[in-house]
Amino acid sequence: MTRKFIDCREVPSDVNCSLAIYGEPEEVVQATVQHMKTTHGHTEADEELAEMVRSGMKDATGAA
Repeated sequence: MTRKFIDCREVPSDVNCSLAIYGEPEEVVQATVQHMKTTHGHTEADEELAEMVRSGMKDATGAA
């Protein structure tokens, strides 16, 4: 399975977050949803946030 990543620097943010999360797709989704809530203050339902994450994930080619 292809590792995925999501990078906060690609999304406008009030906190200027620079976190990037790499891993298996569902690991990235779970970690990113928690990060969105705790760091960015999102209050949407977990599944709504998860769909946002899934649509923004990219293949982590070359990442170990």
